[in-house]
Amino acid sequence: MTTRHRLLGLAVAVLWGVNFLAIHVGLEHFPPLFFAGLRFAVLAIPVILFVPWPRVPVRWLLLYGVGFGTVQFAFLFLAMANGMPTGLASLVLQASAPFTAILGVLLLGERMSLPQVAGITLAVGGMALIATDRATHGASAAVVPVMLTLLGALGWAFGNIASRKAMEDNADPRTPLRLTLWMSVVPPIPLFALSALTEGPSAGWRALTSVGTPSGLIALGGLVYIVVLSTIVGLGLWTYLMGRYPASRVAPFSLLVPIVGITTSWLALGEQPTAVELVGAAVVIGGCLLGMTARPAAVRPPDGGSAPEPLPRELSTACAATTGH
Repeated sequence: MTTRHRLLGLAVAVLWGVNFLAIHVGLEHFPPLFFAGLRFAVLAIPVILFVPWPRVPVRWLLLYGVGFGTVQFAFLFLAMANGMPTGLASLVLQASAPFTAILGVLLLGERMSLPQVAGITLAVGGMALIATDRATHGASAAVVPVMLTLLGALGWAFGNIASRKAMEDNADPRTPLRLTLWMSVVPPIPLFALSALTEGPSAGWRALTSVGTPSGLIALGGLVYIVVLSTIVGLGLWTYLMGRYPASRVAPFSLLVPIVGITTSWLALGEQPTAVELVGAAVVIGGCLLGMTARPAAVRPPDGGSAPEPLPRELSTACAATTGH
């Protein structure tokens, strides 16, 4: 990998890490479910008008949109709106990596090597350490946002499985980016419907009509950052790098995302993780790195035919931080 491309990988990690701060400022003004729907609606319109259809089965596109888009961001935004620290959210959401590997075993018949199992065990142990520490310092109310974030990570994992199935037998290098962009067409309607039911039919629109206020302008800036810098620029650069290098060379940059997220939330918001949370973060990142660099176990089908291809590392073991887009 050239120095220029390493710098691009670092730039993506920074863009996606700061993205959690942009989400935070958006949630200061908008209701969480409405803001999640707005985040996708702004992107969905130009996608429908200008991005070619990715030519994948509609059912997998819908599942990708429901899992990655609707479930992940609904629970993530609810968690952050209800006390989940911004920096910690960027870390806990990486639970999508072990969740994806486990779903690959349960739903797709994948097998994991011992180093992959060890990496997942470490990552899960780090998450448990963080949850236990928050329960110790803040009682059960502090654990609820962690649980909501983990549910968001589970939604992301189902989206990963759907995107893997959608890409089967599709060799067009343009499809992954088109698939991810078209995924944004799915979440707005269910997210806006959930917002109307739980947050009130006028809460979101009232916040939208007051974007001229100081808090509204800051939230609007956060929305622009999420859509333009984090999604279009960050995802575009990431897809470019993934197209030029093996996933195992590119995915480690995603491990920097929670580091950037925790650092920026500390500098901008004064969030100070406890020593135990920092230890848990190191364990999670170490587990992800171990699982990412491990070679997947080969699968021998019972009929003696050729083995199915294992999950790509960016989906099964890497903590690929596409939460940023």
